[in-house]
Order: sequence, then C-alpha cells, then structure tokens
Amino acid sequence: MRTVIFDLDGTLADTSGDLLAAANHCFRQMGYGDVLSREQDAAVALRGGRMMLTYGLKRVGAYDEDTVNTYYPALLQAYSQAIDTHTHFYPGALEAVEMLKSAGYGVGICTNKPEALADQLLTQMGVRDQFASLVGADTLSVRKPDPEPLREAARRAGGHPDWCVLIGDSDTDRNTARAAGVPSVLVTFGPSGDDMAALEPEALLHHFDDLPDLVTGLIGAAA
Repeated sequence: MRTVIFDLDGTLADTSGDLLAAANHCFRQMGYGDVLSREQDAAVALRGGRMMLTYGLKRVGAYDEDTVNTYYPALLQAYSQAIDTHTHFYPGALEAVEMLKSAGYGVGICTNKPEALADQLLTQMGVRDQFASLVGADTLSVRKPDPEPLREAARRAGGHPDWCVLIGDSDTDRNTARAAGVPSVLVTFGPSGDDMAALEPEALLHHFDDLPDLVTGLIGAAA
C-alpha cells in the first residue's frame, strides 16, 4: 500500500496559540510576564517547547540551560491542560485526508511532538480515528530527521516505507524524507511558508485542495 504521512504542528493544524500560551505560563512563573506573542513567534512555537523556552529566555537576557530543563515539564503540563483552546486545522486538511483514504492511500502522522500529547490533541479534536498510524518524538529511540519514524509511520499505516510521501512544513521534514529516500511536500500556508521553496522539496502545497493530485503525481495511484 502507498501511504501519505503528515507532520502535525504547522502542517495539518495551527497549534501555535496553545503552545505559546503554555510557554508564557512558564515565563509568568519566572516573573517575566508574557514574553512570546502569536504575531511574532508562531514559527518558534512550532519548533517545540524547549525552543520556545530558549528563545524567550534569550529575549529577556536570562537564558540558562538549567532553567530550560527545569521548566520544560511545567510547559508540557500546562500545554496538556489547555491543548485545544486555540488550535485549528488548516482549511481543507481533514477533507484532503478523507479524499486520500477514499482513493485507497494509507494515512498516518509522524511528528516530533511527544506521542501522548499528539494522541491527546487528535482525540480531543475528534479526529484520532482518521489516521491509521501515529509516531511521535518518543515512540521510537530516534526522532525526525532520522528516517526511521517516517518509515515506521508508513508501516503502521499498512504501507511499504519506500512507497510513501511526507507532508511537512520544515527543514526537519525535508531532511527526514530525503534520508528515507522518499518525496516530500512542504506547505506554504504555515508561519514559515515563505521559506519552503528554498528547501527544494519535490512539491509545494499552497492549499489542501491540491494535495490528492500532488500525491498521485509523486508516488502514483493507490491501487
């Protein structure tokens, strides 16, 4: 079976608002108030919790690796408690997933979000059952850009790892697909969309309406 594997944050869904809220919860505990904003820092949010803490602490001139390590568990807890307050799927994302499944492709997720949080988010938003596989940052002993999480996501979705395509939004996704020897499609509607062309993916995705045709062109028809 041919499979379509999606990154989650910044690809299927804009999760930046809830991630930034969790980081600012930590900064308030430190006494700095809300350091990060959605207008300025959405792209930073999609690079993960440690990056948000690092970036924010550097902004206030207080960066220290021990502080990042100390507050990271608190960030994850705060995020878990309000994981879907501001998060929304990009227009057409879920419809594209259904079209791909109807065409016979296996569909899964490969994310650098901890698996439990990714599962919680998808479950609370009522879409966990739409994805045949979910491989997170801690599912295996390695994470993206190592190719094995992508390969495992394809296997768990019922497919062969050589017959998949990765839909993502970052250099990490591009490098993961390249290491796996499969094509990548990078979305241009996320916070870093203007930078995607320079990464030279096999295709750029401007709207999810175009995805089924792109997939067929890159890995062939499902049947």
